[in-house]
Amino acid sequence: MTESITSSRVSAPLRGHSALSRVIAVSADDFASRYWGREPLVSRADDLPGAIGELFSVAAVDELVSRRGLRAPFLRVAKNGTTYGDRDFTEGGGVGATVADQVSDDKLLRLFAGGATLVLQGLHRTWPALIGFSQQLAEDLGHPVQANAYVTPAQNTGFSDHYDVHDVFVIQVSGEKTWRVRPPVHSAPLRDEPWSGRRVAVEQAARQPPLLEFTLSPGDCLYLPRGFLHSATALGGVSTHLTLGVHVWTRRHLADELLALAVAKASRDQSLRTSLPALVDASDATVVGDDVEIARAALMRALADLEVADVAQAIGAKVRRSQRAAPLSPVTQTLDAAELGEHDGIRLREHLAATLVPTAEGAVVRSRVADFRVTTDELAAISQLLSRGVATVSDLGLELARRLLLAGLAVHG
Repeated sequence: MTESITSSRVSAPLRGHSALSRVIAVSADDFASRYWGREPLVSRADDLPGAIGELFSVAAVDELVSRRGLRAPFLRVAKNGTTYGDRDFTEGGGVGATVADQVSDDKLLRLFAGGATLVLQGLHRTWPALIGFSQQLAEDLGHPVQANAYVTPAQNTGFSDHYDVHDVFVIQVSGEKTWRVRPPVHSAPLRDEPWSGRRVAVEQAARQPPLLEFTLSPGDCLYLPRGFLHSATALGGVSTHLTLGVHVWTRRHLADELLALAVAKASRDQSLRTSLPALVDASDATVVGDDVEIARAALMRALADLEVADVAQAIGAKVRRSQRAAPLSPVTQTLDAAELGEHDGIRLREHLAATLVPTAEGAVVRSRVADFRVTTDELAAISQLLSRGVATVSDLGLELARRLLLAGLAVHG
């Protein structure tokens, strides 16, 4: 089949969805209701706001693999569905660098010239433009985001048909790739359900005509929900594309939190803490049947007593840990704190995910960095900073402002 899922034009970034609007050519509401987790979406460069090319380039690839001292976890190399071992593309760092698995540009040259695909992983941690973009996209979507890049020689396929256990946004950076997309063999796979566990079904499905077949050119974007089978072949030149992996939160995550909270709550029940009988085999179903029912009843009571707020608070800790706050410059931050003056201003660090939790002594600012304790006298000023995102040193007081900078919650300016 030829491409059948396209979209209407969006002429400018959407307020409140500044990253998302750069990779989809439909409204955020339309994307959320029609495509999210359901259908692939192809957005052409002419229908997007532009500036995608600022995120990454072929020159960025060469800089990362030859001048940044990357180690094996940040690079994979594959050809025709087979992944090379780390030693095939790494070596020691030389004098003064005892790291034995630094990426070797010489080895990569031979492998790439021979048709291998380079996969740069964790670009949301190593390439400045993608650090900010992936953080903003995660904030737009409400789900964690990682960034990888795939660099493929002409007429080569790095990976055969497979599915991912996370949603992806694909951004074509250079060259062209022809994509083939097939329906899922297992809908909405969880993180512990990789395609390799359904290899036979995937191979059988890959022999069927694709649901979609299309070519992505520079600036084009593809959204692909988890579970959809896909493969891509580079056309008449080197092809580079970015993959923004969205590690979606699911109801399974809520179920995990419910169960953990219920077990903790039920453990306060005397009936659950009672020892099993002595002189019996605890693995014998005829022996422990009644005890299982007692435990089940305790769990059901605990589950029924849990509030939605309890679950939201529990998963909130994982949400905070799933992403990092905006990058911070430790040396500059220390100097700024020392030189801070009464007439200066400070602003909340971006992507902090900060909330104010009341305590007997005042409150705690809970965020993606360490908890920050606030006294009752400081509560009004901190609440205002969290609400507005900016404050003057005179409003906060010099001591509190310095503490905020040194704790990494705020930055100068």
